[in-house]
Amino acid sequence: MRVFQGPDGLSRREFRAPAVTIGVFDGLHRGHRHVITHLRTFADRLGGDAVVLTFEAHPMALLTGAPPRRILSTAHRLLLLGRLGVDATVVLPFDDRVRRMDYETFTRRVLVGGLGMRGLLFGYNGNFGHGGEGTPERLRALAPALDFEVEEAPAIQLGGRPISSTRIREAILAGRLAEAAEMLGRPVAVYGTVVPGAGRGRTLGFPTANVDLEGEIAPPAGVYQVVAALGAERFVAVANLGTRPTFDAPGAAPGPVVLEVHVPGLARDLAGQHMEVEFVRFLRPERRFASREELVAQIRSDLASLGARPGAGAAGAPPAGA
Repeated sequence: MRVFQGPDGLSRREFRAPAVTIGVFDGLHRGHRHVITHLRTFADRLGGDAVVLTFEAHPMALLTGAPPRRILSTAHRLLLLGRLGVDATVVLPFDDRVRRMDYETFTRRVLVGGLGMRGLLFGYNGNFGHGGEGTPERLRALAPALDFEVEEAPAIQLGGRPISSTRIREAILAGRLAEAAEMLGRPVAVYGTVVPGAGRGRTLGFPTANVDLEGEIAPPAGVYQVVAALGAERFVAVANLGTRPTFDAPGAAPGPVVLEVHVPGLARDLAGQHMEVEFVRFLRPERRFASREELVAQIRSDLASLGARPGAGAAGAPPAGA
């Protein structure tokens, strides 16, 4: 998938008769995926590219100063859009200039002038432009003069209500993984860079990759069975999400929340690599252990519940951050 930054510098020569849809697409849930499937069909009918126009930051960050917590970082969103068969994504900052642009100016300058748009697809309750005045009805009135078509993708409902990013955030933060996964159409996952850690996992015999959550929301603290993905490679693993209280002094304030992933048998340097971590099931709460020996015994028990060989990741060079 090709990725472009906008709105300046876009060239319609880079796009082939594109069908375009616009949105934040936080979570890329089943409703969003339905829109992308519709977009692919629309683009194929027009003989052109399926193009998503999305925003670097949530518009509510500028509009209210209180944006919702992100389900997906921009990098994670782009990764998933590529998997869905999108040909190109244009990432725009939602700054004051974009916010103030009325729908007709945005359509003429960015969508038609910058992309050469031939089709515009609205998702459920979709609109764009200053004040949200760019509705399907208004764009249909504008379309003949600018030579593009307008379509709408219907809503996808679950439990009698449209699937929404808000409902998914609530489910993830409450630890309702199955409910969130049903709305997402995929497992709950985070995506980030492997960063250096304190090295305690290595000294215990269970080296860990420490994953920077990069602002994405995660389930409640605890130990989870996960799938760790490094590109096309996928590994059954165990992850601790929390503040590692065993290593804090008694009575000390909790440290920052950290995601530590132990992949049995994986013994190579992962420094700087991107890892996607899918939460499969909750194993147990995070807690303070009385001794290192007690903690090691519990880790071995956690790994045994996965059918993994305890300590297998300890041989060789440990994952970076261990």
